[in-house]
This record gives sequence, C-alpha cells and structure tokens, in this order.
Amino acid sequence: MTNSETMRQIWVEQTGNPDVMQLREVAKPEPRAGQVRLKVQAAGINFADVLAVKGQYLTPTKLPLIPGGEFAGTIDALGEGVTGFEVGQQVAALTGQGALQEYAIVPLRGIIPVPDGLDAAEAAAFPVSYYTAFITLITLGRAQKGETVLIQGAAGALGTALIQVAKALELNIIALASTDAKLKIAADLGAQTTLNSEREDIVEAVKEAAGSGGVNILVEITGGEMVAKSLKMLANMGRLMIVGAASGEQATINPAALMKKNLSVTGVWLTPMMGDPSMVRDALAFFNPLVAAGKLRPQVGPRYPLEQSAQAFQDILDRKTTGKVTIEPQK
Repeated sequence: MTNSETMRQIWVEQTGNPDVMQLREVAKPEPRAGQVRLKVQAAGINFADVLAVKGQYLTPTKLPLIPGGEFAGTIDALGEGVTGFEVGQQVAALTGQGALQEYAIVPLRGIIPVPDGLDAAEAAAFPVSYYTAFITLITLGRAQKGETVLIQGAAGALGTALIQVAKALELNIIALASTDAKLKIAADLGAQTTLNSEREDIVEAVKEAAGSGGVNILVEITGGEMVAKSLKMLANMGRLMIVGAASGEQATINPAALMKKNLSVTGVWLTPMMGDPSMVRDALAFFNPLVAAGKLRPQVGPRYPLEQSAQAFQDILDRKTTGKVTIEPQK
C-alpha cells in the first residue's frame, strides 16, 4: 500500500519475456519547469510496448524501462511556468515510455489532443491506434471512397480503429482475424466481409471477395511470409501499408512482383508523424464529428490492475485479447 509520498510502478532492468517486469514502490516524482504530473487512470498497451520489453522494437530499448507510452489521466500538479492547463484536467499523453505507474511526469509536448467525450480508458486507447489508422488510410494510403481495403488483425486495437475509419471513408472492408469471435467483432463494427486468416486458401478467398483482381489497400501487420501473400491480394496499383511485423519474421519482397501490377509498399510509423502539427489538426478535424455523432469509439478490451501488467503483456503475445488492452494503475 502506497502513502501520499510514494507510488507503485512497473520496472524493467533487463529485456525479455513479460515476467521480467517488476512491481516496486518509489517516491512520487515532482514536475519541473515545462512539465505536468499526471495521475495515471489508464494506460493503453500496444504491441510495440511488448516488443520494447522483449528488446525487439524498431528502436533499441533503453534500460531501465518503465513500459507503456500511451496513457490518460488527470493533471495532479503543474511545473513552473506551465500555462494553459489546470489541476484536475483530463488529458492523454504519448511519451514512448513511463505509463505503467500511478503518477507520471509528462513534458508539455507529450500531451496529445483527443476528441471530447471519451472516458480515461477510451482516451488512453485513442492516440496510437486512431492516429495510426488516420495516417495509414488517409495521409499515406490516399484511400478513396468506394475502394476496397483489407485489414489484418481486425479485432485488435489497431484493427478496430482501422475498420471505423474505413467505414467513415465509405470503403469496402475485408477483415481478417483468427477466430469466429474476433470476426464477429469486425463485422459488428462495419466490415462487409470477414475471413479467417488461418485458412490455407486465404489469397484466393480475398481476391474472390474483392473482385477486380484484388484489394486496393492492404494493411499488413504480420510480416514474414505473409507479406508475399499480401502482395498477391492487391489489385493493379494497389498499396501495401506495412504497419507491423507481429510474426517477428523477416520478409522478402520481389521487385518484379511490384512492377507487374504497379504496386507500392509504404512503411507506417506513428512516432515521426506526430511531430507534424498539420497532420494532428487534420486528424482531429476528421475524428471530432465522428466521435460526437457516436460513429467512432475506441474499443476498450480487457482491463488489468497494475500488478497484473506482466499477465496483460503475455495475453497480448498469446493473442488472447481483442480491442485495446488497458492497465489501470489506480485500481
């Protein structure tokens, strides 16, 4: 049990499986100039956080590590010179790390705007998944009304965000997932076609469902040998958007396969894109009316207390979860 001067946090001293995550009690930090202290109500867990703990993310893991880069809560204290914010205000934050603790110090640049009307768990589930969906389909994917998009991992945090954005863009949506229960989630959100990703004839099934030779946009999160299959699912001038590589396997792309159908391959990484204020403004202008009209809502999945953080990470690895996994440090 913590007192008013201390707090609990998750601490990682060496990379590895989720069991390397330690729960410890430390002194509550104080914000410095240009910072706020956030009472963390919910942390949204992404596959990137799992990879960071394992030491397998795009950038090297800096140790020691407090995992979790996406969270929401209320401002608890203001550092010197901070204006425009007040104690008790709910905000979301995107900092790369530091979410899995009861209180977090956040620089002002780490505070991320989210639409009004979201609770803490929904706000924590919003920034990574929904901004990534926006840049994948709109900023980089150049999706046009009536095109067909294929979404892998459709019942996950990113997949459910992509479906909602694609529906708002009036795209034809083909959703892939590994179980009937996950496919139902995708269908309920608006996917017109759902297919089990484990079927051996998945390439043929997708092309049959899409018609016209394949899909216009394919959101690839699997990596490895699936990339070659994904290229075969694309129609002429199709766009392969590589957002992840959950399999952990390297992929090989044959340039001739791109040339024959004028295909393009685009990598998607949110971190550098968040430094573009115009993108953030455009995304919020897109999202705000959809949230206000009830047409878009972050899909919050399982919720875990702080002491079960390792179990939450393991459940993500084991593909047991749907929607956005959240950890609630105050529970």
